[in-house]
Amino acid sequence: MTSKNKKSEILFVGAGPGDPELITVAGQKALREADLIVVAGSLVNLELLLVKKKECQVVDSAPLDLPQIVDTLISGYDQGLRVVRLHTGDPSLYGAVHEQFSLLKKAKVPYRIIPGVTAAMAAAAELGLEFTIPEITQSLIVTRIAGRTPMPIGEDLLSLTKHQTSLALYLSAAQGQEVGKTLTQSFGENSPVAVCYRVSWPDAQIFWTTPAKLAQTLAEHGLDRHALILAGPALAALKSGKETPKSKLYDPQFGHAHRKAKKVPEIKKNKVKPD
Repeated sequence: MTSKNKKSEILFVGAGPGDPELITVAGQKALREADLIVVAGSLVNLELLLVKKKECQVVDSAPLDLPQIVDTLISGYDQGLRVVRLHTGDPSLYGAVHEQFSLLKKAKVPYRIIPGVTAAMAAAAELGLEFTIPEITQSLIVTRIAGRTPMPIGEDLLSLTKHQTSLALYLSAAQGQEVGKTLTQSFGENSPVAVCYRVSWPDAQIFWTTPAKLAQTLAEHGLDRHALILAGPALAALKSGKETPKSKLYDPQFGHAHRKAKKVPEIKKNKVKPD
């Protein structure tokens, strides 16, 4: 517990994708020192809490609404406790943190964010995938399909997939039919799609499928939650096994501030002597 004259700011910590070892050092330190942890219990791997102090209080936010969650955070802060709000993945992605921040600002309660590893990065690591391959795709779109939460104008899935970039779809497994139809229009019905279920958890599974068979794949495995859908040209390159254009970063003929470019040896041509 901190001194009442010097209260600690509330820490919003990214728990990572599931594996307790994939939380940051800063995030784990925050958990070790916390007096109160408000955790998204339905999403976060609770093994992360094994490092907490014995006397640390834990509150599951799953059954709480927004005012109740923020009231809990503020109450802990007012008592001079070190308070941690533990979110799955990274708080900045689908964490509903903006609304929590707004209420904390109104109450003049300070907070700070400790980022975490999001599921898309954990899935890429598991697949051996680079989202940004030179001359194939240099962008990654992280999005979702409209559900109970509508999408802003211009961010419908079809509009985004027309960019032909790498795509990571969160919170969309329950709408496999619609997702598959849209991916078919943009990438082709037989393009590769990876369905990544609870990546980095002990029961993690990855299923390769296509847009045409996406809904069937999701239904066969009973997946309507906790599944990330990856698509786009980077996955096509990975599955094809073909050689891709090389990055200039490590090209011997490409120089930068830390390495001089190597000269290409000249090819001497034999002069043809006149008869």
